[in-house]
Amino acid sequence: MQEITISFGDAVVAFIAAMGVPSAIMGLIVWRLKSRIEGKEKDQEERNSGQQELILLLIQSTRASIALGEATAKAVQRIPDAHCNGDMRSAIEYATGVKHKQKEFLDKLGVKALLDE
Repeated sequence: MQEITISFGDAVVAFIAAMGVPSAIMGLIVWRLKSRIEGKEKDQEERNSGQQELILLLIQSTRASIALGEATAKAVQRIPDAHCNGDMRSAIEYATGVKHKQKEFLDKLGVKALLDE
């Protein structure tokens, strides 16, 4: 059997090289996972932003619908031949009440959001 001799310096270099390869591979794996996670977080933030815009548009359209309904009902009440009954007044009061409840709720959410920052 042939005897192989390795100097201490060569053994250290071989050890460092052997340990560097697995570390480099793990580094690449971790870097790739980090990139994927950051990409998914960015996509989620974009979806959240889109959802916030949609909710805002829905709130605005609800307010516009209530305002249009109130204006129409008040205009119809002014027509002498319309024969509006108590249902029209009740509907206007209901719409106005819902509008105010929605505004109060959104005001509370706005104040809470400011205080949570």
